[in-house]
Order: sequence, then structure tokens, then C-alpha cells
Amino acid sequence: MDDDEVIDGVGVRLRGFRTARNLTLAELSAQTGLTPSTISRLERGHIRPTLEQLLPLARVYAVPLDELVAAPRVGDPRVHLRPVRRHGLTYIPLGVHAGGLQAFKVIYPPQSSTRPPRDNTHPGREWFYVLSGTVNLSLAGQLSTLAAGEAAEFETLTPHWIANARDDIPAEIIAIYGQQGERVHLTDV
Repeated sequence: MDDDEVIDGVGVRLRGFRTARNLTLAELSAQTGLTPSTISRLERGHIRPTLEQLLPLARVYAVPLDELVAAPRVGDPRVHLRPVRRHGLTYIPLGVHAGGLQAFKVIYPPQSSTRPPRDNTHPGREWFYVLSGTVNLSLAGQLSTLAAGEAAEFETLTPHWIANARDDIPAEIIAIYGQQGERVHLTDV
């Protein structure tokens, strides 16, 4: 794939990122500082994107520039994991974010070192698998304890929280979040 083919395909990818996030042109404009007409022309391929236009779009979509433009991968095919720490938890992405579902390894430190859990609600579903340790899952106030090898899936409009059940060892899970769930867990909404 040559540079012209990569650039010609950017518009379709930009529209895909925006529609996958259910953003209107006006909403994306407010978040990026680009005008709605500029975004529309970029998505339709009527203008070639500049770095100044792509950077704010990549920030809003939380993807690297090369993913935004679908630049061909070269070299090392491994995913380079960059942990994110939030509210005492460590989230390690397990793939390159491409919209839709995203998998994370989540490390819960011993319970005595974390803030008390609080109920969350947001659109979507959540699924997790306990790799090691033990976690407590509260769904609408009903507490379940899951050990290594167990999994749970639930509607996230139900008030919920997950916490390490032990105060002496960390717990690790694999969690799969949709876009809304990822936003709730990894960014300030």
C-alpha cells in the first residue's frame, strides 16, 4: 500500500471512528476545535488531512495517529502494553484499540490499600474473568465473590462495583469493555 492509498482511505476511517462513538459532526467539532464542515470534508475525502487536523481527532478517539490513518504496520507485531493507573487500579490494554470492544488486564491491589468501592452505572455490558486472587462483585447491592477461573457478565445499567476481596494479595482480572465502559473506567467522564 503506497502513501496515496493510505491517505485516500483516511476519510472512511474517520467517519467510522465518529459513527462508532455515536458523535455528530457538531459534537466532534466541539471536542476538537475543527469546524463541522472541515470534518465532513475530511470524512468524504474532499480534502487531504493535515497533522493539525489529525492530532485533535486522534486525541478524541484515544488512538495513535498510525491507527487513525491505518498506516501499514512494519517491524515488531507485538502489542506494546502501556499501563494506565486510575483510582488505585492498574489497567493494561491487551490489544490495539480499534473501537468497539477492548480487553484489559486489571490489577486490584490488596483491599486495605484501595478506596472504598462505590456503585457505578453506565450503558453497556461488562465481562470479566478472574486470573488470580479473589474479587467481590456487587450488583444492585447483592455481593458475589469470584475466585481464579470464574467469570461474570452483567448489564452495566445495574449499579455495580468490583473490588479485591482480600487485603493481603492483589487480584488480577481480564475485563472486556465497550466504548462507554472504557470511558467510565479509564477516563474522567
